[in-house]
Amino acid sequence: MAARARIVLELESAGQADAMEAALRPELGRDVPGSIATLVRRAATVELALDAEDGGALRAALNSYLRWVDLALAMHDLARTGGPGGGSAGEPKPSNASPSLPR
Repeated sequence: MAARARIVLELESAGQADAMEAALRPELGRDVPGSIATLVRRAATVELALDAEDGGALRAALNSYLRWVDLALAMHDLARTGGPGGGSAGEPKPSNASPSLPR
């Protein structure tokens, strides 16, 4: 393999890391052409290593995995707060709420 990337996600809790691992592990078996991904979990940290044939394959794999990470974080936030804007049921949500917030 000619190109490599390592993504280290330092999450808020072991529970959030459990959710991230559960979301990403099935994706390891997906066919992302020209790349191989491995995942290691330690406490509240999830590490994803990508090995690819070339820069283009690495870029494609990074795009895929980073989108899956973003989606998993958004779903975890949604499940925890009850909605994209947070708060409890009945509270108005901010009009600029987005399920994909910077972390």
